[in-house]
Amino acid sequence: MVVSDFDAIVIGAGIQGSYAAYHLSKTSKALLIDQFALPHSRGSSHGQSRIIRKAYSKACYAHMMTECYQQWKQLEAEGNIELFRETGLLVLGEEVDPTFQNMKKTLIDNKVPMATLTSADFSKSFPAVKLPKGVSAILDKTAGILQADRALKTVQDLFRRFGGTIRDGEKVVEIQPGYWVTVTTTLGIYRAKSLVITAGPWTNELLNLVGLQLPLKTRRIIVCYWKEKVPGTYGISKGFPCFIRINSGPTLHDFYGLPSNEYPGLVKVCHHDGNNADPDERDINFHLSSQDVNLLSDFLSKEFPGLDPRPAVIEYCMYTNTPDHDFILDHHPDHGNIIIGAGFSGHGFKFAPVVGKVLSELCFGNKPSYDLSPFKINRFWLKSSL
Repeated sequence: MVVSDFDAIVIGAGIQGSYAAYHLSKTSKALLIDQFALPHSRGSSHGQSRIIRKAYSKACYAHMMTECYQQWKQLEAEGNIELFRETGLLVLGEEVDPTFQNMKKTLIDNKVPMATLTSADFSKSFPAVKLPKGVSAILDKTAGILQADRALKTVQDLFRRFGGTIRDGEKVVEIQPGYWVTVTTTLGIYRAKSLVITAGPWTNELLNLVGLQLPLKTRRIIVCYWKEKVPGTYGISKGFPCFIRINSGPTLHDFYGLPSNEYPGLVKVCHHDGNNADPDERDINFHLSSQDVNLLSDFLSKEFPGLDPRPAVIEYCMYTNTPDHDFILDHHPDHGNIIIGAGFSGHGFKFAPVVGKVLSELCFGNKPSYDLSPFKINRFWLKSSL
């Protein structure tokens, strides 16, 4: 079998891997490999929409978002396509909740256009939402919706335009570390001086080939759409924003939602959690988690009474979570030319332009554009030894 040489190889063509390949292709000969034929819905990057926001409880993420917005805009220009629509984002939570307070603080510290809504303001602006007693609201005015499937295809198309090579439908079966990293798939053998692994739920399966396992949990997430009792009540055309509902009670169930747009008259509202699942068995004997649906139905009945509390459409995807829900952006501890981007924990899509840039910088030994200490692998080993 003929061996093909590249400057860098990326395994995993989700949004993180595709964006890393996109950045790499601007200065080097790059290869992007995925085990499934593209496009596919097996991982975490498919679907019509994702929320993009600057409201974050941790400063490290808030700092990245300014450039993320700039790079998404650049991608729109390069691809001559619209990918972002500004809607604003409501953050709902108890005033004393630390997450709520930190989100508010990062917006203020970063001078993000925002508003703090009184109960009267809220009732006037959003009469179809019932704000429980003790729950406060802030509005991130810069937030909105990314067209996810369209964005992923645009990044991959530009990667090809810049000279990149995609090999889809090829499963990686062997990785041999060294000065040249050799990657063997079911259909070919490829070598490169650097390897980036961005394989989502399959990350540990690949890392097992290079003697490493990370504390990752793969979760199957239910994505639900709910019918408006009166069409347009929560519609994007009516100016209804995205929202995050922070719950600080004993159940700690956080919810998020997007205005009706993808499906006419249906609002996307989801529980930001799911059940442990093997990604290769996600579609086998799938049974709807009544617990998740019941949590959502109960929440909507109380706070979004204009929605039918029975889901109209149910889809699902995978999260790959770290214990602290922070990303992993780091070198392999034993092989410096193997780079890992993993553990995006259900909130990574919006960061892909900057994550891809940082992973490409790590590939070539350049100083990263951001402080990556919150994303180092050794944070898990250090904690486990305490």
